[in-house]
Amino acid sequence: MWAKISEWLWTPPGGQPKTGGEVGEDVAADYLRAKGLRVVARNWRNPADRREEIDLVCTERDGILVFVEVKARSATARVPGYYTVNRRKKAVLLRACRAYLRALPEEPRTYRFDVVEVATRHGAAPEVLHFENVPLFP
Repeated sequence: MWAKISEWLWTPPGGQPKTGGEVGEDVAADYLRAKGLRVVARNWRNPADRREEIDLVCTERDGILVFVEVKARSATARVPGYYTVNRRKKAVLLRACRAYLRALPEEPRTYRFDVVEVATRHGAAPEVLHFENVPLFP
């Protein structure tokens, strides 16, 4: 996996290097695919309010729609990524998720919200922590 991360960090000619968040989303997407989820959207933004963004939208084999917030952090960060998804961030994510659901032709039977934390340490493979079914929807 570390070789793949190094490949993502490569800067294409005339392009910009990927940010830590972009690399974290790549790692998280690969991790979720390995768990059997299918990524259907990345960095989806609410057309009515472009500030509202969902990092990853996935589906599980049984038809569950999964909204994912990815937090890429240093392994030595004082606050783990899970705890940075506070009440204010959850309110923004809830509005974005509702907008995504309204845009679908038919609302899925079940959906949930997950947080994937990608903790990086210089010179080591990133550690991925997956928190499933984080309270978001009333």
